[in-house]
Amino acid sequence: MPTDAVLRELLVRQLDAWLPAALHRSRRATLALAYAGTDAGGADAALRVVGEHADRLRGFRLTVLVLAAGDETLPARLGAVEATLPAEVAVHVVPGDPARLPVALKAAGAAGAPLLTLAHGAAGTPALLAAARSGRPADLLLATAPGAPLRPALDAAGFPLVAEVDLLADPVPAGRGEAGSRDDAGLRLAFATGSDRSLQAFKDALWAVDGPAGVRYRDPADPQGRAVDVAPEADPGPLARELLAELARRGPRTVTELRRFALTTTLYRAADATRALADLLDAGAVARDPEHGRLGGDVLISAAGPGGPTA
Repeated sequence: MPTDAVLRELLVRQLDAWLPAALHRSRRATLALAYAGTDAGGADAALRVVGEHADRLRGFRLTVLVLAAGDETLPARLGAVEATLPAEVAVHVVPGDPARLPVALKAAGAAGAPLLTLAHGAAGTPALLAAARSGRPADLLLATAPGAPLRPALDAAGFPLVAEVDLLADPVPAGRGEAGSRDDAGLRLAFATGSDRSLQAFKDALWAVDGPAGVRYRDPADPQGRAVDVAPEADPGPLARELLAELARRGPRTVTELRRFALTTTLYRAADATRALADLLDAGAVARDPEHGRLGGDVLISAAGPGGPTA
């Protein structure tokens, strides 16, 4: 499925950023990958990323938990990759769905050390989220079918930073089944963390993926809910609308506050907010104080008055 391929690449990129940080702050860490109703293809890719860091794992202990059901080829596939890994890496394949994740993490002694969890197709139950939150620090990629927002449950579980995005698959082209049908219903993806650096790494990965054609993003926070193309230079138009809505809700905000809003509340990066603000200023949709000079963090931005231009 196209959206599964994008999720797999996001996992690989996040793991590539997470593992060096985990190595720096602890002598042990856990990577937990839990799948419901998929081929768990991301697990193969994740182990290969671990192998790329093999020369840095001396004296470290990395536990990799893989929970999946219904894929009889998984143990053999992962065993072939595991054979190439150093002794510092322990891989445990656990039959079952993500609901077993709390028990598996407790048995692995994951609490209190760096923990990166992927839960694909999982219900975000309080027990599962609490287990994923038990790491120090704890990062979670939660992928479900599109629907209700995931942020409230993640907030309640104690994750201070959350990013949400819908991965949308375009309809199947004519000649490949029923016109207008979808071979992939899409995913709602949330990344939850306590680290600004981890959140920024996820946002960077989000806009750098080389996923298959036909997948676009939708920001659940966008008032108009428009789909946007995946590209290194994000289209600032949808973010500009979100910034205007934030100014309407809360009044004038500094550039620093609006950059923080973009990073922590939308699917965009802080740098994208600077670009969007520049466009809004050029269009006369917002005003700045002071009126001239560099668009620094302490510059105050306010929405244009009723008689002014609009975006």
